[in-house]
Amino acid sequence: MDNIIDHLKKVRRGAMFIIEGPSGTGKGAVCREVLAQDEHIKFSVSVTTREKREGEVDGVDYYFISDEEYDKLVKEDAFYERVDSQYGHRYGTLRSEVDSFLNVGEDVLFDMDWAGARQMREKAPDDVVTIYLLPPSIKELRRRLTGRGTDSEETISKRMAQFCEKVSHWNEFDYVIVNVNLDETVCKVQKIISGERMKRVRQTGLKDFVAQLVKEAKDE
Repeated sequence: MDNIIDHLKKVRRGAMFIIEGPSGTGKGAVCREVLAQDEHIKFSVSVTTREKREGEVDGVDYYFISDEEYDKLVKEDAFYERVDSQYGHRYGTLRSEVDSFLNVGEDVLFDMDWAGARQMREKAPDDVVTIYLLPPSIKELRRRLTGRGTDSEETISKRMAQFCEKVSHWNEFDYVIVNVNLDETVCKVQKIISGERMKRVRQTGLKDFVAQLVKEAKDE
């Protein structure tokens, strides 16, 4: 029986898990912990047309490509989602990058905004699972943004001002978690991932398995 269960796990189709939330809700920390604790979930590497920054590695941080290469990928419908940033650079999630994991039963994790999540769901509705993080309070949200020590007061104020627009999309997501404690939130995300892995549409080996059970029952 253990061999059968192991086989069913291997013929499973992967899923795309998207985590979103306003700045300061802990998306980055949650993603890092989930990736560190689950060897069967990968982080998607996006493409970008911006210049590589010091310390960044092509194929690890991003795939750095030219505007001409990006335009070619757009014409080929090679992206699950793409966006033009306010700074003139463009970003995109490659179908080939993601599908290489999904097709062998590996899941893919994304730290992505609501617009990207909407594009992903439109193109792959059966494969996308969305999770929205909320802060326990606005006071705590500001404390976290300040505590990071990476943003100026001006930038923090700008992020706080964007909160209402960002949070207005919370009800487009499948799951919503109030991130009070990092460990508890990671545990909840892991439970969501475990449950989604058990859905019938993702257990692609079940059809043959059930057929074999029926055959054995008739031969009994």
